[in-house]
Amino acid sequence: MFGNSITIPHLLIFIPVIAGLVTFFIKSESGAKTWSLLAAFITLGVSAASLVYSKNNELNGLTFNYEWLKHIGASFAVSLDGTGRLLTFLTAVSFPIIFIATYKNSYKSSNVFYGLMLLSQAGLMGVFVASDALLFYFFWELALVPVYFLCSRWGGERRIQATFKFFVYTFAGSLLMLIGIIYVYLHTSPVLDPNTHAIVVEHSFSMSYFHGVLLSPSQQNWLFWLFFIAFAVKMPIFPFHTWQPDTYEQSPTAVTMVLSGVMVKMGLFGVIRWILPVFPQAVIKFDNVVIGLSVVGMIYASLIAIKQDDLKRFAAYSSIAHIGLMCAAIFTAKSIALEGVMVQMFNHGINIIGLWIVIGLIEKQLGVRKISQLGGVAHRAPVLTIMLVVIAFANIALPLTNAFVGEFMMFTGLFQFNIWYTVFAGISIILAAVYTLNMVQKVFFGENNDLTASMTDISLNEKFILVVVLVLIFFVGVYPQPFFDLTKDSIALLLTRFK
Repeated sequence: MFGNSITIPHLLIFIPVIAGLVTFFIKSESGAKTWSLLAAFITLGVSAASLVYSKNNELNGLTFNYEWLKHIGASFAVSLDGTGRLLTFLTAVSFPIIFIATYKNSYKSSNVFYGLMLLSQAGLMGVFVASDALLFYFFWELALVPVYFLCSRWGGERRIQATFKFFVYTFAGSLLMLIGIIYVYLHTSPVLDPNTHAIVVEHSFSMSYFHGVLLSPSQQNWLFWLFFIAFAVKMPIFPFHTWQPDTYEQSPTAVTMVLSGVMVKMGLFGVIRWILPVFPQAVIKFDNVVIGLSVVGMIYASLIAIKQDDLKRFAAYSSIAHIGLMCAAIFTAKSIALEGVMVQMFNHGINIIGLWIVIGLIEKQLGVRKISQLGGVAHRAPVLTIMLVVIAFANIALPLTNAFVGEFMMFTGLFQFNIWYTVFAGISIILAAVYTLNMVQKVFFGENNDLTASMTDISLNEKFILVVVLVLIFFVGVYPQPFFDLTKDSIALLLTRFK
């Protein structure tokens, strides 16, 4: 099918696909784990290679277009711009971290579990590299299907209800997006033969044709909401967020890491890749509505996080607050805000996965997640406590940590857009410090009790993977320039639609 034109986007998709399918036939639990971890590291190597591609050979290795369904103008078109490279790298980094952090966990039918995990990685990679709208939709659904089965089979006691809610929200959003894709497709210009200039096909799903489609302001207005609701559900932002806490609470920790660390970025990426360039007039018309919802969601989620007694639900509402700021920053259409969003998508993924690792280790040892049942963990697990404190500082964007860079730039862009949004969004910074430090104090400090007295410190592989998280936190916090260099061309091209 592809001849000699195997490119990096192909490898990012097909390595986890093939590895995932092979995993289904590995009956040994240790074999399935080892094979999955090996595949994840190979994918990480390929993704790392994409970061160092020069502009001279970028098209040769990072872009590919094959006529998939040529009679309707759909292609297997994949490409890696700066945004795609950053998010595929986040995906590639996340899965080895997740597999190592949960390596000692045992799952019934582990080969199926790890096979589905790898297939979800393939779907995520496909979303971030697709440059054809129909292919984007295909991978959008492919990323969700394995997660549905992972949650419904290996989740908690209320997994069926939570998974059903997750399915209804995401399926409804996806259906709206599909309607929007078809409508825009029917308004794309004909595809011409470059030699004869004859019409090859009446319409095209190609990203370039979608970006160049001419839609009236009224058409953009209602199409905007079809796409935005699908992406808002996935992020999620207020008021489309109610599936998230239940799903995070009931999912296995490894799956929750994928959902919160990587999968929520699908929604942010969708806004950047498809809404901003295709519906610029609608973005300008509804920017205040979306930013307002995002800021309300930030404060609301932060207040709910303060009152949470379950560590998983605490992390879920914390994530909603951080995603809300990223969504608000995107709709300012300011260069500095978009640069902050790009780096913060990576930072949030690393930080929230680090937090989930700590929560998973506590639950695995003590069998509880209730904050009120914990206390004094620092006396029994000082290394784990140090790791968590650093992650907590990153969560509240302390200077020299990765989140400070992204949040500072996003707030600067928000300030340039409207000072009052900045004031209200700034309240969430204070609330984030309150709920984060409150959780640290109640769980890790104070006197330990009968339950936490049995706590032991983390093992070597758990220390190793948390050190990796901490290294990434400080590296991006001290030297974020490579991330800005990676995405600046994509941002400049995007903003031309708003001049």
